[in-house]
Amino acid sequence: MRRWRSTESGESAGGDEAMSLGRLFTLDFRRLDDEREESAQVDRVRALDPLPGFFLCVHLVAGAALLSTLWPASPLAIPAAALLAGLVLLDAGLFLYSRKRPLSSWPPTAATRAAAAYALVASGIWGAAVVLLGAGQGSLIGDIAMLGGLLAVPLAFISSPAIAALGSLAGIVAVALRWGDPLAVGAAALFAGCFVRLSLGRFADGLAQMKRRMAIDWNAQRANRFIEEFEQAGRGWFWETTGRGALSYVSDQLAADLKTPARDLIGRPFTDLIGADDNAGAETSERTLGFHLSARLPFTDITVRAKTTADIWWSLSGTPSFDEYGRFLGFRGIGTDLTQQRRSDEEINRLAKYDSLTGLPNRALMRRTLDEAVQAQNGAPGAGCALFLIDLDRFKNVNDTLGHPVGDALLKQVAQRLSTVIGESGQIGRLGGDEFKAVFRGLDESALSELASRLIQQVSMPYMIEGHNIAIGASVGIALASNASCADALIRNADLALYSAKAAGRGTYCFFAPEMHTEAQDRQMLENDLRKAIGRGELLLYYQPVVNAATEELSGFEALVRWQHPSRGMISPTTFIPLAEESGLILQVGEWVLRTACEEAAKWPENIRVAVNLSPIQFTDPNLPAMIVSALANSQIQPRQLELEITEGVFLVESESTDDMFAKLKSRGVRQALDDFGTGYSSLGYLKKAPFDKIKIDQSFVRGAAKAGSRNAAIIRAIVTLAESLDMDTTAEGAETHDELTMIRELGCSHIQGYIFGRPLPAEEAGALAAQNKAITADGFQFNRPPRQGLLKVANVQWNGMNVPVRVRNISTGGALLESSRTLPVEAKVQLDLPGCGHLGAEVRWCEGKRVGIQFEEEFDLRKLAPGKGAGFGAKLSQGYRPIELSQREEKRALSPADLRYGTRP
Repeated sequence: MRRWRSTESGESAGGDEAMSLGRLFTLDFRRLDDEREESAQVDRVRALDPLPGFFLCVHLVAGAALLSTLWPASPLAIPAAALLAGLVLLDAGLFLYSRKRPLSSWPPTAATRAAAAYALVASGIWGAAVVLLGAGQGSLIGDIAMLGGLLAVPLAFISSPAIAALGSLAGIVAVALRWGDPLAVGAAALFAGCFVRLSLGRFADGLAQMKRRMAIDWNAQRANRFIEEFEQAGRGWFWETTGRGALSYVSDQLAADLKTPARDLIGRPFTDLIGADDNAGAETSERTLGFHLSARLPFTDITVRAKTTADIWWSLSGTPSFDEYGRFLGFRGIGTDLTQQRRSDEEINRLAKYDSLTGLPNRALMRRTLDEAVQAQNGAPGAGCALFLIDLDRFKNVNDTLGHPVGDALLKQVAQRLSTVIGESGQIGRLGGDEFKAVFRGLDESALSELASRLIQQVSMPYMIEGHNIAIGASVGIALASNASCADALIRNADLALYSAKAAGRGTYCFFAPEMHTEAQDRQMLENDLRKAIGRGELLLYYQPVVNAATEELSGFEALVRWQHPSRGMISPTTFIPLAEESGLILQVGEWVLRTACEEAAKWPENIRVAVNLSPIQFTDPNLPAMIVSALANSQIQPRQLELEITEGVFLVESESTDDMFAKLKSRGVRQALDDFGTGYSSLGYLKKAPFDKIKIDQSFVRGAAKAGSRNAAIIRAIVTLAESLDMDTTAEGAETHDELTMIRELGCSHIQGYIFGRPLPAEEAGALAAQNKAITADGFQFNRPPRQGLLKVANVQWNGMNVPVRVRNISTGGALLESSRTLPVEAKVQLDLPGCGHLGAEVRWCEGKRVGIQFEEEFDLRKLAPGKGAGFGAKLSQGYRPIELSQREEKRALSPADLRYGTRP
C-alpha cells in the first residue's frame, strides 16, 4: 500500500516514516487508542462547529443567485427550487441544532460520520439542482453560483480528506451529467484530484504538527509534575537568578523555609538569603558560593546556612545560563534541605559517644578517654591515672520486681548521683546495664579511697520512684595505671578488683592487688578441672537422712554433691557450684547428680525417697522433664520416690514458662519441695501457684529456736500451720541438739533433717542404713555452742590484704561473734587483732548480714580479756564445757540461699 509522507522535515504524521492513504482517509472515522491522536481528532472536530452556519449562508446565497438567473427560463426551475429550498431548510435546522449542541460535544467518530453524511446529502442535492436548472445559458453569476455550491463541501472539509474527496466526486458527477463534455469532465477530475491532494497534504502536515505540539506539551506537563512532586516531597526546591544575581524564580518550599511569600523574594539578590557558614569550608569545598556566582562557574553540593533565626541548612547546586550569543542570563539550580540530615548526623554522633538513657559517655567514648589517660600516664609518670569499675548491687531485683521502666528511672538517678560525686575530678560513663566506669587523673590512693566511699554512700541512699522506696548498693573495683602497661591491662585489673569487692560482701571497694591475678588464674584452672571432673569420677554424692518427726523412722535422704579433687582434696560446694553456674556446667553436673541419685535410690526400699536439689538454671531448661523421665526409666524407680528441691530463686523472674515447668514436673508424678523457705524472696503467691508437696524450713530458723525469747519458734509454727492448711509436709533443716528436736516436734513439723539424726553419708553407708528400714536414734548435745562471754569491743580483722574494722559482740574459747560493715566470705582465713590479746588466727564459719561468726584456730584463753581479775576469771565459763566441732554445725550453713545448695563437705 502506498505510504504518505509529511512535507515538514521528513517527519510523518504519526511519528513513523510514513502513513498509508487508507489510514489518512479513514483516520477520523475510527476509534483511536492513542491518547494523543484522540486529542488531535477532538481538535479537528472542534473546527467543524462553524460549518452549519457557513453552509446555510453559501447555499442560501448561491441558490438564490442561481434561481434568479434561470427563473423561469428553465422548465425544471420549480423542482430545482424545491431541492434548493429543502437544502436550505436542512442547513437552517442543522444550524439551530448546532447552537444547542455543537459538534465538538459529540464523540469524535460520530461527529465525523455525521459530517460525511451531510456532505453526501448536500453534494447530491446541489448536484441534482444544477442538472435540473442547466448551465445558466452563459450567465456569469449563474456559473459562479453553481461552482460555489459545488465547491462549498470540498472547501469546507479540506482538513478532512475523506469528506473533501466525497464532495469532489459529487462535483465531477454533476459536471459529467450536466455537460457531458469529456474535456470538461477531465478538467473537473483534474481539479478534484489536485484538491484532494492538497487536502491530504494539509491533513498530514496538520496531524504531524499537532502530534509534535502535543508531545511538547506532554513533556512539559510531565516535567512540571516531576518538579511539583519533587518539591512537594520536600526533597528540594528550584531557583533561578537574572544576570545581575536577583531571583527570578523560587519554589514555594524555599519561600516556606524563609517564611516569606515567594513574590516578595523575586528581585532580591540570591546571596541575601545565605547566612555565614563557619564550617562549610571544612565540609564541602574550599571555594565559597560567592566565588562561583561571581566567576559564573557551575557548582555542586555547596553547604550553606540560611539567613534565618531557625537553624536551616541547604545544599546548593547551580549552572550558569547563556543565550545563543553567549550573553550571561543568570543561574539556574536546585537546593536541598540538609537540616534534618544534619540533625540526624549530630544525633548519630551523639549516640555513638553517649548513652541514650543516662546521657553519660558510653563504652566507646570512655575507652577513648581511658586510652588518652593511659598515654598521658606513660608520657608523664606523675599523672596518676586510675580506673573505677562500678557495679550496682541488687539492681536486677528492681528490674525483676518493679519492671524495666522503674529500672530505667533508677539508672538515671544513679547517673546523676555519680556525676555529682565525681564532678570535675574525673570522667564518669555507663558501660551498659548496671555497670559504670570512671577515669581519673592526678589522684592518689587516699583521695581515691575517699571518693569511692562517698560514691558508695551516695548510691546506697534510698530512691523514691513512682511511689516505691528503693534501696540498692554499689561495689567498686579500683585499678591504678602504675600497675598496668596498657588500657586493656588496666581494665582487667579493675575487673579483678571489682570481683574481689563483690566477694567481700558487696557495698564496698577494693584496690587491685597483684595476687588477684593468681586468684583469677586459680578460678580458671578450677573451672577447667571441673569440666573434666565428671569423666574422671571425681564427683561424689553423699546422702543425709531425713527422718519422720513423730516415729523417727527413716523416710528418705537428701543427695549432696562433693568434689574430691586429686590435688586440692575435698572442695566445698560453695566454691565449685557457683563456678559451675557461671561457666554453664551446672546442667551437666545437675544431670549427673539426678541420674546417680536415682540409680542409688533403686537399691533402697520403695518407701525411702531421695531428694535432689535443682538449680534455677536447671529449672529453666526445657529438656528437664524429658531428662527426669529418662532417669526414672533407667533406674526403674517410682516417680513418687524422687523429690525435687527447688529454691525461691526460680521465682525471681515470673513468667508463663515457670508455671508450665511446674505443671510438667507435676504431671510426671515426682514430688516437689520448696527449699530454704523464708530466707529468699518469700511470697505466699509461690505457694498459691506452684504445686509443692513439701516446705523445707531453713536451718536459720531452727538454730536458736529453742532459746528463750527467740522468735524463730513463732515463725516455724506459722510455716507449719500454713503447710498443713495447704496439705503439705514440712521438713525442719539443721536440727543438731535435743532442745531443737523437742521444740520441732512440739511445733508439729512432719520431718526433721540434721546432724542429730546423722551426718551426710557415702552411698554405701546410706544404702546400709536404708536397708535396716527402722527408726534412727537421735544423737547430739543438749545445746550446740559453748557459753560465751558478752563483749562490746572494737577490733580489726585482717583479710585478703585489707583491714576491716569490726565490733566483737561475744567471745568464747572456740570463737567469736563479730559485727562488720563488710561481708566476709565463709571459710575465709582471717586474723582477729584484739587489743591486749594479740593476733588470733581464725576461719569464717558463717555470715548473716553484718553478723559474722568465726572459729579460732587454737583455743582462746578468756582470762586474757581481764588480766587483773586473777586466775578465777573465765574458769567458771570453761567448767563442764565440752567443745564441739563448729565445722559440723555449720556444714549446711556454709551454703546461703543465694547459692545452689548441693551440700558441703563431710
